[in-house]
Amino acid sequence: MTVSEKRLATSVLVIGAGGSGLRAAIELAEAGVDVIVLGKRSKNDAHTSLAAGGINAALSTMDPEDSWQQHAADTIKEGYFLSDPHTVQVVTEGARRGIEDLERYGMPFAREADGRISQRFFGAHTYRRTAFAGDYTGLEIQRTLVNRAAQLGIRILDSLYVTRLLVDDGAIFGAYGFDLEDGTRYLVHADAVILAAGGHNRIWRRTSSRRDENTGDAFRLAVLAGARLRDAELVQFHPSGILEPQNAAGTLISEAARGEGGILRNAFGERFMEKYDPERRELSTRDRVALAAYTEIKEGRGTANGGVWLDVSHLPRETIMQRLPRVYQTMLELQMLDITVDPIEIAPTAHYSMGGVCVRPEDHRTDVEGLYAIGEAASGLHGANRLGGNSLIELLVYGRIVGQAAAEYSAGLTVQRRSAAAIAEARAEVDGLLAADGPENVRALQRAIRDTMTEHAGVVRSEEGLLEGLRQLDEIEARMADIGVHPDVAGFHDLAHAFDLTASALAARATLRSALERRETRGAHNRSDYPDLDPELQVNLIWSIDDTVTREAIPPVPDEIASLIAADELSVAGKLLE
Repeated sequence: MTVSEKRLATSVLVIGAGGSGLRAAIELAEAGVDVIVLGKRSKNDAHTSLAAGGINAALSTMDPEDSWQQHAADTIKEGYFLSDPHTVQVVTEGARRGIEDLERYGMPFAREADGRISQRFFGAHTYRRTAFAGDYTGLEIQRTLVNRAAQLGIRILDSLYVTRLLVDDGAIFGAYGFDLEDGTRYLVHADAVILAAGGHNRIWRRTSSRRDENTGDAFRLAVLAGARLRDAELVQFHPSGILEPQNAAGTLISEAARGEGGILRNAFGERFMEKYDPERRELSTRDRVALAAYTEIKEGRGTANGGVWLDVSHLPRETIMQRLPRVYQTMLELQMLDITVDPIEIAPTAHYSMGGVCVRPEDHRTDVEGLYAIGEAASGLHGANRLGGNSLIELLVYGRIVGQAAAEYSAGLTVQRRSAAAIAEARAEVDGLLAADGPENVRALQRAIRDTMTEHAGVVRSEEGLLEGLRQLDEIEARMADIGVHPDVAGFHDLAHAFDLTASALAARATLRSALERRETRGAHNRSDYPDLDPELQVNLIWSIDDTVTREAIPPVPDEIASLIAADELSVAGKLLE
């Protein structure tokens, strides 16, 4: 069979057409640097478009007392001191610039009558610092960035699956992949590569990610290129994913619903957050709310479907229609449920990878020369618990910084790397999977991984469960040697699923192994056999491709931020109740 292969060349290649990838590409294009963006789904439908509630910046439009230092303090405290302080400072100090960039591109933020950008409370923020556009903020940000990219004439190929990063002697020189529709191979040479391909939360059964996204492919690409993963075990379970219909299970009900005054009740009508966080109740951190809901369900106070109730029906109808229009429309479409009248049945759902590829705080460069990672693919900002609204501002701040860093790196090269062996290996990998004709079904194995992770590495973990998860993963990986891959008239999606499967297995192994090593309860990581926080584990856990986990010290918090962190909040009181 003759294989069609196209060759492209660019100064900087961006992998991922979501918010972080597009913001980096815009920075490059505005500086006159040649850039190509690759995505495996339409740029108009990237995962960023699902982000609902808002984007954080200490603009002080509603609360003049707010500051970037307080934003940083909240982030570090609620991340249980696993965040990199330098990364946190870069994001919080640069957040205002990120909002100004969006305004410059035409972002339609909600505003007060006098023209100020409106800001609302999100869980665990000291002040109102979450800017928004209804409850579809991510969608508007994605639209805004897509429009700006179009104005700049940025080349975006958004049906192209990247299978391998190309490396020569520790330095990146491009990527290899194929077109999802017709199977055409692509060899893309680039001076620098920016990896913006998301996280790994799709490897759980109930997840806010849609089919074929966030399967861990960014982790696999980075690790095979020579990078490492940091804190893969730290995965945020959003408190409010819907349960029905089955094909939409995990679809998020925005935190904005709680921010606007929504109440959580168990099957007996009890407002249960009063037991777990009497002061903040529904506005507590995501890890506490998710664990509280999990505990209510686990102890028999959940609904018949294994959920709890989120009720906004007491709010004025006008508030719901203006502040929560997407939630209202989503529930009407999926369940014919009118949230102005009836409560929503929800349960915790895998939502966000707080760990990710190991990067430097100043420019998000990885261990591989010329390779950068941003967005959910990267790590360093969120620690053990992500504050709602922080991920969207991270995209804007580091998109700009990494774009500049990649441009400088490209401009400083005196030679362009190439490796015929690396290219041959990438080609052979695709050839090998296309020739696979075994009895094992790729989708069935993907489901097996999701079942294993849900049962043994979910909201609450234990050594026994994690070891069983690793044993099951060994069995799944053995079966993966006998998969069958069958492209058809609909395209080469089955080949993409096979690569997704290998990525999910790698991400699952890193998560299980790191979760086993973190013998404590901290933030979103709950160990029933180690219910207390261990000061000795205030470290980052680094997973390498040889399946080893090492500890890495976290730099001290600068005094101007540390002085604003309340000393009474770093506890697990009211958290793990089983």
